[in-house]
Amino acid sequence: MTQVAAPSPARLARLDLTSRQVIWGACAVMGAITALDLLDGALGAPFSVGFVLVVLTAPLAVETGSLFPMGLMPPILLVVALVVVAVLAPQAIAPDGMPADTGRAGRVLAGTIDHGVTLVVGHVLALLAIGLRFMTDRD
Repeated sequence: MTQVAAPSPARLARLDLTSRQVIWGACAVMGAITALDLLDGALGAPFSVGFVLVVLTAPLAVETGSLFPMGLMPPILLVVALVVVAVLAPQAIAPDGMPADTGRAGRVLAGTIDHGVTLVVGHVLALLAIGLRFMTDRD
């Protein structure tokens, strides 16, 4: 007689994504978060919190053999998001004291500096998640 039951949670947990899937998913989610945060015309707390959550979740979703790109992803994801914002809505990146005629590259640099704490917190949490994955890996 066959047993008809839902798979166990441990079995579902082994269905990790590839690094490519996680990177595309992180980019899509970060794009959605950025678009929603730009509704008021400026990058703020939702962008920062969303970034930290995305880079923390990514190492937890990827297969163990593909954790290296997740360690590199936080700074690249932040800079790419800021480049897209600088191209599409440059006025949204306006830290205090920045001249109004600053170009796109200056805005990306200013945005990276302005979100420096967010980047450090997200990157440290991502590295801790990667370490956790290595410590709990059974293989």
